[in-house]
Amino acid sequence: MYSAVSDNKFVKSNTIAYIPASFHGGQGKSGVDFASKELVKKGICSQLEGIGYSVRQHEDTDCNEFKPAEDPQIFNAKNPIWVSEFNKHLSEQVATECRAGNRTVVVGGDHSVAIGSINGTTSVYGDDMCLVWIDAHPDIHKLDTTESGNIHGCPVSLSLGIEKNSTFGWVVPRIKKERLVYIGLRDVDPKEAMIIRENKIKAFSMTDVDRYGIGKVVEMALDHVNPNRDLPIHLSFDVDAMDPTVTPATGTPVRGGLTFREGHYVCEAIAETNCLVSMDLVEVNPFLGNEAERDQTVTVGCSLIRSAFGETLL
Repeated sequence: MYSAVSDNKFVKSNTIAYIPASFHGGQGKSGVDFASKELVKKGICSQLEGIGYSVRQHEDTDCNEFKPAEDPQIFNAKNPIWVSEFNKHLSEQVATECRAGNRTVVVGGDHSVAIGSINGTTSVYGDDMCLVWIDAHPDIHKLDTTESGNIHGCPVSLSLGIEKNSTFGWVVPRIKKERLVYIGLRDVDPKEAMIIRENKIKAFSMTDVDRYGIGKVVEMALDHVNPNRDLPIHLSFDVDAMDPTVTPATGTPVRGGLTFREGHYVCEAIAETNCLVSMDLVEVNPFLGNEAERDQTVTVGCSLIRSAFGETLL
């Protein structure tokens, strides 16, 4: 039987923990909290088993269990307590699986769930963890710079310690700025651009993809964060990194994104490093678009996950 399971440099188990992060409180559109269920219906767990993995599927957590009666804004940021408490729970789930020696895939939910996913992973792998962020948006707003007030635009600043707030006091910012790299940016707010420049964070926009090609961009990105390919990698993949013609059912689509093959190439190249220990797949919204668009987006989400964990054509 064909097996995509390779000799990972950090994980010896062939188990992937599939962790639903069914949470929508980091932004204003309902539906993202149903994405994980839709990927399961599409067969993602059996698909991963089909390429050689054992899948440990977590039960879905009702995000409303963590919603407080009152949740006042911090500056303009909405639902801060709700976002924090859900992510604290998620962080513990992820950390438990990483300590057990398993790979993890967290399926959101909106991109605020990366706060918990990253914190849980780095609590085990430490501050040499590399963060590869695939997204149309940098999600590096601080709580006082976000104009929308949606905390799904703030997970990177919290994970790096650029944003520190007592509501998120449990978050330990272990990711180093030089270990973060962006691929696919094309919708960057001026305040986010300033934060990126001031902190000398490496970022590859779609202009870079046009100029160099996706192969060279991924090579340069990995050379920056993991030059010897000897550090663990967390991949955080927002489906709006892809062009809306590829993944139309998402809340903040931006034209001019990665093609089907470019998005999968990113995942395939990271799989080839044998350094991937954890992944987020976020912002699939099965409430948006028509039935064909919803099905297409869920299907692509499944194939991105398979590619990141080693599925190849041959």
